[in-house]
Amino acid sequence: MGNKYSGLQIGIHWLVFFLVIVAYAAMELRGFAPRSYRPWFNMTHVSCGITILLLMVARLFIRLKYPTPPIVPRPKPMMTGMAHLGHLVIYLLFIALPVIGLVMMYNRGNPWVAFGITMPHAAEANFERVDMLKSWHVTLANLGYFVIGLHAIAAFDASLFLERQYAVTDDAA
Repeated sequence: MGNKYSGLQIGIHWLVFFLVIVAYAAMELRGFAPRSYRPWFNMTHVSCGITILLLMVARLFIRLKYPTPPIVPRPKPMMTGMAHLGHLVIYLLFIALPVIGLVMMYNRGNPWVAFGITMPHAAEANFERVDMLKSWHVTLANLGYFVIGLHAIAAFDASLFLERQYAVTDDAA
């Protein structure tokens, strides 16, 4: 593969980032719009969630073909371990959130829409399961703010770290 991420990996990363922003915004901003717009906000949220799920699974398969490029200079083992843990949490979070959301929507027992298409639903609602899944979904979504923030800080810090390392190397030459 070389020492860079592929264009496909970079494109999917930023597309997922954009979709996560839209999905979160759809839920956070729906209260400011007239109630008649609520189905549109819900459809947008669910459609983004399904797309995020598909893209995250695709990222896993792409990662098999294009492994993560090495960081030069090599960071300390603890930093590498923290980066791996952070990426694991991101993958788990943005796969689990849509799956939980889809199972929740199905178990409501009434029609729901994604991508403008009416999706299948259970013949009978299971409100106990829906309440439990909604609680998990909301908790994980709120955790997502924290995880996204940590990821952004780590990426920013890593870019500064690499600039400092290269600056030291360049000055020494």
